[in-house]
Amino acid sequence: MHNNSYLELDSTSYKNNIDFLRKHLNKDTLFSSVVKGNAYGHSIEKLVEIAFDQKVRHFSVFDSNEAWRVHQVTGGKATVLIMGWLDNEEDLPWIIENEIEFFVFEKHRLIAAALIAKKRGKKAIVHIEIETGMNRTGFNSSELKWVQEFLHKNAEYLMFKGLCTHFAGAESIANYYRIKKQIERFEEIYSQFCTKNLIPMQRHAACSAAAMMYPETQMDMVRIGIMQYGFWPSPEVLVNYYNTKRKREDPLKRVISWKSSVMSVKKVKRGEFVGYGTSFMADENMKIACVPVGYAHGYTRSLSNIGRVLINGERCVVIGTINMNMMVVDVTLLENIKRTDEVVLIGNQADKQLSVSSFSEYANLLNYELLTRLSADIPRTIK
Repeated sequence: MHNNSYLELDSTSYKNNIDFLRKHLNKDTLFSSVVKGNAYGHSIEKLVEIAFDQKVRHFSVFDSNEAWRVHQVTGGKATVLIMGWLDNEEDLPWIIENEIEFFVFEKHRLIAAALIAKKRGKKAIVHIEIETGMNRTGFNSSELKWVQEFLHKNAEYLMFKGLCTHFAGAESIANYYRIKKQIERFEEIYSQFCTKNLIPMQRHAACSAAAMMYPETQMDMVRIGIMQYGFWPSPEVLVNYYNTKRKREDPLKRVISWKSSVMSVKKVKRGEFVGYGTSFMADENMKIACVPVGYAHGYTRSLSNIGRVLINGERCVVIGTINMNMMVVDVTLLENIKRTDEVVLIGNQADKQLSVSSFSEYANLLNYELLTRLSADIPRTIK
């Protein structure tokens, strides 16, 4: 079976990014690779395999299903931390049995963890998430006394591994005051836990942006997502890096490339409309190519008439409305174009590059959103 498109993951680029990140982390700070959202569209299975080769031994995921997938790939030889969803009754027995670690941000989960750990005769490894100003998940101040008492009472069933929080937009300087308040709040609560003789093995709060913009937040562990894949959390974080390091070259390399091929080539007369509706009319005789990729694969419709692809080393514009499984490209200026010619949607061809950010800006999407929309059905290969 030949696929309509495929994603290529470059292990050398990944190594470059990990080396860069490790150089910028305090030497005692543990690196956790965040692989939620199918490893930001890269594929959990493939990315974890690449990361494991680079001696990454800690992975953070959103839910129990992702934890299971990482556990399968690593054969239990890495630490897996669930930051979000799990089903207390169904998932906790497997989680505790396999020493999967998990965030706890509400009473019900903590009670269930202690109960199931007692039944299993094995400790549940918990990370207590506290509310510091993000106002999403995390124990509020009013609940902390209860949490502390519960941890003491159930010390034989619960391992208090981590104290953690999440920052509300460290990638934007507009949130500076809010982040600084969160850092202060976290330190206060940490001290409060310590005075109650509850000292976590790990304190962690920083994502990619916080680790770069607020180095003091690196603490015992950082949870790095977007930067390991070769993308900056925002242009601001990149500019901040340039200014502090006096460098003008992006040290990160994209891990992902997305490639397809030309499905058909045909001519269109001046005055004719191309594709659905009337969003594009040929203002001259032109040549078009159909590419078998559309919004079902994650190439968003908002790139209609503005997206770019690379064919035969040239940038070509997507014209007309992007279909579910197809897009049309203007190839009038390409002399020797033919069926099966390579089409690059993300990545390099000849001396030109198309980055996710270049077309996520056209589509008014975040890097994150565009990457995670890439269909899980598209095959991924490692090179």
